[in-house]
Amino acid sequence: MRRKKKWDYYKNSDKAMTQKTNNNILEVIQVENLRKHYNGTYNGIMALKGISFSVKRGEIFGLLGPNGAGKTTTINILTTLTPPTSGVAYVNGYNINTKPDKVRASIGLVFQETTLDTHLTAEENLYLHALLYGVNKKDFITRKREVLKLCELWERRKSPVSQFSGGMKRRLEIARALIHFPKILFLDEPTVGLDPQTRNKIWDYIFTTKKQKGTTIFLTTQYLNEAEACDRIAIIDYGKIIALDTPENLKKMIGGDIITLRTADNEKAFAQIKEKLPQCKIKRIGKEIQIEVATGEEFLPSLIKTITPKILSLELHHPTLEDVFLELTGRKIRENNTPDTEDIFSFNLKSLLALFKNNNHKNTNGH
Repeated sequence: MRRKKKWDYYKNSDKAMTQKTNNNILEVIQVENLRKHYNGTYNGIMALKGISFSVKRGEIFGLLGPNGAGKTTTINILTTLTPPTSGVAYVNGYNINTKPDKVRASIGLVFQETTLDTHLTAEENLYLHALLYGVNKKDFITRKREVLKLCELWERRKSPVSQFSGGMKRRLEIARALIHFPKILFLDEPTVGLDPQTRNKIWDYIFTTKKQKGTTIFLTTQYLNEAEACDRIAIIDYGKIIALDTPENLKKMIGGDIITLRTADNEKAFAQIKEKLPQCKIKRIGKEIQIEVATGEEFLPSLIKTITPKILSLELHHPTLEDVFLELTGRKIRENNTPDTEDIFSFNLKSLLALFKNNNHKNTNGH
């Protein structure tokens, strides 16, 4: 009886979705209250705790979060590799539970780990994939050239994959995922372990694919600068989506500038700032003090004048997605993380303090 009710739910949902599909829906991915509970190996951990979101046709949608947040589980469910414990999702208008074959025919997928056959050549890997997706030989010849040219591997099409570098293998996997011209391309952390130059190349291919084919891109990442390139991002943490918007709108949650400093006595410095500069938002994060102010450059002289403990480090930057994640969770997205964005002002403390003292001295002499 219980199974029948669940089936009826999916059946009725399919009818509603079919009507929407016929009306050319804008959302090619729709997720409602998706949950995934792992037993046994995972000690009964709830990997997804009722997430809901939608992805618009033709956009680059990013799922941003730390390792273990639920990113890969989400992709595995949407690509029908693992069933959800509960909830419902539609990909290209098809229910992932009742029409998995239709879903698979609509998508391309690049896994986090390499899945190429290294004993085959580049074009043989593409040919095998095309056969599995029912691409006829005539179309394959045209598409093979197109995707290999896009990923700059045309000249190496006859080479065994075993001779490819890590970056070349990743590019070939993207070409393989595009060989059947999918409506939606899923990329699970596509640039992990790649050097910055190769990462930039991969993004060039992603942008070109979106522009030329109108392909919807769904990707997971823990790199903040990659999330910045998405049209919209959902921030996921411990199996829950805690924010979803454009990168710019998410950064507006912070407002103003961020000052991060470390002193010889943070307790004393924190108390001095809180007492004498009550207009700013201040908090302690590990061994650092973080201050949010409207205009950082104008605020710095007052800050330096207020603090009596020796300043060991000081940084001023505009809000980043790292700051958004920190604001929402109270921790950084990756431990020992280095900034991914270049929008950071670095100061030489000695020069800054000397400049402040000189200006203060001039003002005193002026009086």
